[in-house]
Amino acid sequence: MRVLKSPDVLKSLDILKFSDTLKPQGLNQSWFRKLTIGIAFFFTLLLFLSVGILLFVLTPSEILSALLSEEMFYSMKLSMLTSFASTFSVMCCSIPTAYALSRFSFPGKSLIKAILGLPMAFPELVMGLALLLLFGHGFLGPYLEAAGIKVTFTKLGIVVAQFFVAFPYAVRVIYSTFEDINPRYEQVSRSFGYGEFETFRHVTLPMARSGLFASSVITFARCIGAFGAVLVLAGGSYMHTEVLPVTLYLNISYGNLEMAVTSGILLMGIAFLAILSFERFEGGRL
Repeated sequence: MRVLKSPDVLKSLDILKFSDTLKPQGLNQSWFRKLTIGIAFFFTLLLFLSVGILLFVLTPSEILSALLSEEMFYSMKLSMLTSFASTFSVMCCSIPTAYALSRFSFPGKSLIKAILGLPMAFPELVMGLALLLLFGHGFLGPYLEAAGIKVTFTKLGIVVAQFFVAFPYAVRVIYSTFEDINPRYEQVSRSFGYGEFETFRHVTLPMARSGLFASSVITFARCIGAFGAVLVLAGGSYMHTEVLPVTLYLNISYGNLEMAVTSGILLMGIAFLAILSFERFEGGRL
């Protein structure tokens, strides 16, 4: 009698043959598990110590004094306002971009994905230089200034720099969110006569709600922590374009340790809360 062997059956037979060559290991002999867990704990502890040392450099009274200073208050206020504006702009643009990349096939799709990945591969200073050339006197700058819009070395420049820094990251996170949604839900909606926009609004967006919130949180953290592009495009003017990372940079230059460390603690706290929120709403996926 002829026996048919499907690929699954052959795979199972190969696994059984391989298992015969293995010898059972006791819990005390599982060195690989202990090694990987040990490496994870060691380097996590090393990372924590490298950033956690900021918490022990100053006394609470010194931190409070720096927090209540006029410069820190201005920096925090400007950072919050520009980061909220940038986050809102990024989300408005990244949601349709990510949806188009995850659902539709069109010419140039691979090129768009590659270009969106470029800003994540080179330093922020390069992005800042590119934006300075784009919005400066050489290209778009004269036309924008003729319309009464000045980008370079202004607060608007902060928002523009934060937008271009955070946009690629937001697209990637939201793209993954849309990819995790089964397209069959949208197909069912279309079968009932709903158009693409109605399906997107009433089916896809509600299902992506937690992922979109997580993306907005991580985008906000990325905006408020942007430094290189902001410094080049908007400048580091004291009490003018001074956001938190610029405050950190300026006070390191001045030798003002209290203000520099306090700025670092604020940025670290914002990043920590953002990561916690991201892990909470993304189900703990790395």
